Amino acid sequence: MPVFQYKTIKSDGTQGEGTLDAKDKFDLTKILKEKGETVVFAKEETKQGWDFKKINLILSRIKLREKIVFTRNLSAMVDAGIPVSRALEILIKQTKNEKFADILRKIEEDIKSGQTLSDGLAKYPNVFSGLFVSMVRAGEESGKLVEALQTVGAQLEQSYNLHRKVRGAMMYPSIIMFAMLIIGIIMFIYVVPNITNTFKEFNVELPLSTKIIMGISDFLVAHTLGAILLIIGFFAGIFFSAKTKKGKRVIEYITLHIPIIGGIVKQYNAAQTTRTLSSLFSSGVPVVEALKITEDVVQNTRFKAVLHEAQDVVQKGIPISSVFIEHENLYPTLVGEMMQVGEETGKLSEMLEKISTFYEDEVTAVTKDLSTVIEPFLMIFIAGGVGFFAIAMISPMYTLTASI
Repeated sequence: MPVFQYKTIKSDGTQGEGTLDAKDKFDLTKILKEKGETVVFAKEETKQGWDFKKINLILSRIKLREKIVFTRNLSAMVDAGIPVSRALEILIKQTKNEKFADILRKIEEDIKSGQTLSDGLAKYPNVFSGLFVSMVRAGEESGKLVEALQTVGAQLEQSYNLHRKVRGAMMYPSIIMFAMLIIGIIMFIYVVPNITNTFKEFNVELPLSTKIIMGISDFLVAHTLGAILLIIGFFAGIFFSAKTKKGKRVIEYITLHIPIIGGIVKQYNAAQTTRTLSSLFSSGVPVVEALKITEDVVQNTRFKAVLHEAQDVVQKGIPISSVFIEHENLYPTLVGEMMQVGEETGKLSEMLEKISTFYEDEVTAVTKDLSTVIEPFLMIFIAGGVGFFAIAMISPMYTLTASI
């Protein structure tokens, strides 16, 4: 079916534009007329050559920051009394991301056809999470859409800031390790052969450390391209294995048992879990549904398993806190104890918010000082590598001197 670009004048006198599938221009005019729009311009899109707009829509991705801005602006407009469809129309013009604008345009059309905002959002689960959709739906049903959007915006912003801090903290050691790898390869290919050639000429017995260095160097010189491909393949293997269920569980197990990093992982997931549950409970989402949505939000499979177990426990009439207390190896002791207090006082949502704030502050503090904490370990690791290399190169020199 042909795709037409069009411009219209709406019943309220405002101008509209977009693209639509139709059999011909007459069919296009009929469809838009039923929506109360008069066509003033229509042109069929040509299929010749590369469709760069479509390619851009496929390749581009919608960043979390864009969704935060969208949620904040939408809540402000609805709070000011602007209808949701009109607010979306304004936001579409302000959105620079074509893919996001196209999705918002389709949601706007759904709303004009009588559907709710949550119905439109639910059609794009890769963009709007179950948390987002459920909270908006709860806001629509309770007549508190503005508050729901504000809560969603705050939730997304907290997640964004927390994720950025953790990622930023890991950037420094990652750069150092990558630089060491590159420098090491260059040393083995260009520096070591010049030194070891002298050892080979004298035909003396070499220490094991020197033989190891020479073996690595000879391999890299003889198979430079193969070695580079092997290293790339190694990291690619880790990356793709992390996408598999078994590989992901192995990586999660390792990270949970690494000193300092393991603590950050637990605190990060505790903050994410309690923040999400607090937002859902305060919006009136049923407990079991809230736990299911939180299970989808949390990425670590071990923490997902706890939340899945909590769903079964709640349906049996057992308090949620009992599950978290039972799994203190994953969730810190404070989480279960504070949840228990919240259940006893009838202020679970408020208590969960306090827990999330506490652990968000903890993660912020730890990640802020992480580079300072990791630096001594990096220095020890680097010193060990340099020391091993120095001993491997200097030891044979003493042997040669003694034999002369």
